[in-house]
Amino acid sequence: MKLRARLYPIESGRPVVVLNEEDAKDLGVYVTGRVRISHEERSINAIVDTTTSFVKEGEIAVFEEVRGILDVCEDCELTVAETTRLHSVEFIKKKMDGYTLNEHEIHTIIQDVVDNNLSNIELTAFVAAGYVKGYTMDEIVALTKAMVDTGQTIDFGDDIVDKHSVGGVAGNRTTMLVVPIAASAGLIIPKTSSRAITSPSGTADTMEVLAQVEFDIDGLKEIVNKTNGCIVWGGAVNLAPADDRIIRVEYPLSIDAEGHMLASVMAKKRSVGSDYIIIDIPVGRGTKVVSTERASDIAHKFIELGKRLGVAVECLITDGSSPIGSGIGPALEAKDVLYALDNQGPIDLIDKSLDLSGILLELSGKVVQGKGREVAEKILRSGKAKEKMKEIIEAQGGNPEVKPEDIEIAKKKMTIISEHKGRVRYIDNKLISAIARAAGAPRVKSAGLYLHTSIGDKIDVGDPLFTIYSTSKGRLKEASDLAYKLAPIRVGSIISDVIR
Repeated sequence: MKLRARLYPIESGRPVVVLNEEDAKDLGVYVTGRVRISHEERSINAIVDTTTSFVKEGEIAVFEEVRGILDVCEDCELTVAETTRLHSVEFIKKKMDGYTLNEHEIHTIIQDVVDNNLSNIELTAFVAAGYVKGYTMDEIVALTKAMVDTGQTIDFGDDIVDKHSVGGVAGNRTTMLVVPIAASAGLIIPKTSSRAITSPSGTADTMEVLAQVEFDIDGLKEIVNKTNGCIVWGGAVNLAPADDRIIRVEYPLSIDAEGHMLASVMAKKRSVGSDYIIIDIPVGRGTKVVSTERASDIAHKFIELGKRLGVAVECLITDGSSPIGSGIGPALEAKDVLYALDNQGPIDLIDKSLDLSGILLELSGKVVQGKGREVAEKILRSGKAKEKMKEIIEAQGGNPEVKPEDIEIAKKKMTIISEHKGRVRYIDNKLISAIARAAGAPRVKSAGLYLHTSIGDKIDVGDPLFTIYSTSKGRLKEASDLAYKLAPIRVGSIISDVIR
C-alpha cells in the first residue's frame, strides 16, 4: 500500500505511526500491530495506532523516530505493508504461561526492549510475567548477560571493585565515602549511580550538588584514569539500557521482580568490568527488604549469580530500621558527606561506610582478612579520603575546596517538635522520605529535612525532632502538614503496656 506522509514533530519514544482505520483494515493490522515502512533504500518496522479522523485515508502520520530513520519529508510516498509478529512476543507469552526461557529467547526479548521494538503493552506483559512467574538462576544469568551485551561496556583492566545498595534507607550516602576510601587504597572503583525514583535523593543527585555527574564513556574513563574512581550517573553512559526501560514499567506498577533486580545490579557492574562487588542489603521498617530471612535469601542469590558470571560478591546485611545520617535531600546529604570526610559527620554514616569499605578492601585482596575496617578507618582519619574526594570532585568539574557551609540550603524552614516524652522508638524511612519529597527533594536540591534525633535518644515535650527545608511556602506547608499527619518518629516509654 502506498501512503502519503504527514509529519508531526513529536517524539514517541519508539517507532510509531498512525493510520486511518480504513487503511489499517485493508492492511489487516490493528492497534499495537506492526507494519513495515519503506522509503527509497530504507525500511523500518513501526507500531501502529489508528484513527477515524486524525489521519485521512491514503495518509500516514509519521513521528520523529520514523522520520529520522527513513529521512521522510512531508507528502513523501511511503510503502506500507503488514509484517509478521516479533519472535520476542511469542517468548513473552511463553513466560506468561509459566515456562522457562532459554538464553536465545531472553536475549531476543532484551534486544527488542533496547531497540524499542516492543509496544507498551508487550513490555508490560514481559515485566509482569517476570514478577508473577519468577526466574530460575539460569534465566537470571541469561538476563544479566543479555543486558550487558545490548549496552555499552567499559574496560578498566583487572581487579575492578564496586558496591551497590539494594536501597530503601533515607540518607544512605555511603557510596560517597566508600569510593574515596577505596580509591585512596589504590583500588579502581568506577561507580555509576542512580538518580532518585521514589526517594528524596539518589547518590547521583547528591553528588551533583558537588560536581557534574553526566559524562560519556570517554569522559568517565578520563576521570577514573586520573583519580582511580568516580561517582557518576549511570543513565548517561548507556550501560545496560534495557534495565532503564524495564524500571519505567515497574515504577507505576510498584513492582520489583527479584530476577530483574538481581540482573539489573549485576549487569551494570559487569558493564564496567567489576571483579569484586560488595552488596549492602538494608533490613527494617520502610526498606525494600523487611526480614533478615529474605535478606539472607537475596544475598545467597547475589553470590551465586556472581559465581556464574566470574565475579566475587560479598553481601552485608545491615540495619535499615531508620535513616542513615542527619540530612535527607541532595544538599543536606552532601553536607553530611563533607562533614564525614572531615571526621565530624554523623557517626552512623561513618561507621557503615567503614564497614563496607573494609569488606571491599579484604574481598579484593588489598588487605588481609580482619584488617579491612582498620585500614579503611586509618585512610579516613588521616585525611587521605578527603583529599581523594577533592580530586574526584575536581575531575568531575566541581570545586574541590567546597566546604559544608558553602552548600546552599532552602531558606524557608519549619521545625517539627515532639508532643511526647520518652525515647525515640523508631524513625520510619518511607514516611521521612515522603515528607522530604513533599518539600521538593530531589528536584529542588536545596530542599529536604534534617533529623535532630536518632533511635534511643531521650526526648522531652517540645524538643525538636526534625526541620523541613523548602524554597516554596506552599511546599513547606504541604510537607509540614504531612509530617503531623504521618508522625514518622515514634516517641514513647520503654514499657508501652502493662498487663496484669
